Amino acid sequence: MFSAPAITHPALPLPVGNTPTCWIGETFTSGRHGFWAKLEGANPGGIKDRAALHIIERARARGDLAPGAMVVESTSGTFGLGLALAGITYGHPITVVSDPGMEAIVHRLLTAYGTTVETVGHPHPVGGWQQARLDRVDELLREHPGAYYPNQYDNPDNVEAYTGLARELIAQLGRIDVLVCSVGTGGHSAGIARELRRFYPDMRLIGVDAVGSVIFGQPARTRLMRGLGSSIHPRNIARDAFDEVHWVAPHEAVWACRRLAATHYATGGWSVGAVATVAAWCARTMQPSTRIAAVFPDGPSRYYTSVFDDDYCAAHDLLDRPPADEPEEIQCPAEAEVTRWTRCVTGVKR
Repeated sequence: MFSAPAITHPALPLPVGNTPTCWIGETFTSGRHGFWAKLEGANPGGIKDRAALHIIERARARGDLAPGAMVVESTSGTFGLGLALAGITYGHPITVVSDPGMEAIVHRLLTAYGTTVETVGHPHPVGGWQQARLDRVDELLREHPGAYYPNQYDNPDNVEAYTGLARELIAQLGRIDVLVCSVGTGGHSAGIARELRRFYPDMRLIGVDAVGSVIFGQPARTRLMRGLGSSIHPRNIARDAFDEVHWVAPHEAVWACRRLAATHYATGGWSVGAVATVAAWCARTMQPSTRIAAVFPDGPSRYYTSVFDDDYCAAHDLLDRPPADEPEEIQCPAEAEVTRWTRCVTGVKR
């Protein structure tokens, strides 16, 4: 139906898009049951290369971003890597604001790519590290008139950026019955689902959130996992699009990441582990003919000091604690505070 070429630009150093899919089956699932994983770690920096390039391109086309002007953004890491690529491609200095949870390898890569990294020192009393980062972004924008703020949390260009990914899935898989996506800024879940439902209007969208995230009505708690979940309420999250939501805990994501690595050589970080936990359950409990696509946002390399570090995992009690065979279930997000893999089908569209 589609041929989906990689994103190209005369100055783009590396191709973005046209990433492969991989069948995840035995021994991660069972029998003929399995799901297709879209391996966005094949992009130079991960899935958010797509959003960063698209947002910067559109801002330049509208005149919101002047040639050579500074770009300032809040990020836990992956979007920062995408902005670094966009800055090199389009000739913009990039400043990202992060927090002490940013992995050392990401920080060092960003500086190697010419990006300035600012690290906030204390979490906001209500909005945590995320709000603290946003407050510093506001300060930098006041200090640098003419600087551009991509605002990945609320910018509709973030959603539009993933139309191409959806078309790649159609070209690679044909029919898609179920889409499983992690949810953070809400960009890729909203953008992919919107385009896929043009062709498959009955497709089910399953969101995967982190324990301790406020996105779907749970109380804010300190979160170990990065890349999914939020301490704020991004406007890009298309709540009405979700058919159900699952929350996953860090030890469950770690088990899935390591199991994927050992059985399929296709793995990644927190978001990948959380998504795989839910997609594998979907594969086990749905008819074998159900075609399930799961988006793996990145690869494993940046998680060598967390997910794949035995000392780190032992210190946080994350080792050898596989998910239960089935999620707990709640009727609405306000019913109970979740602490492990939990599913909610009703009350998420609000």
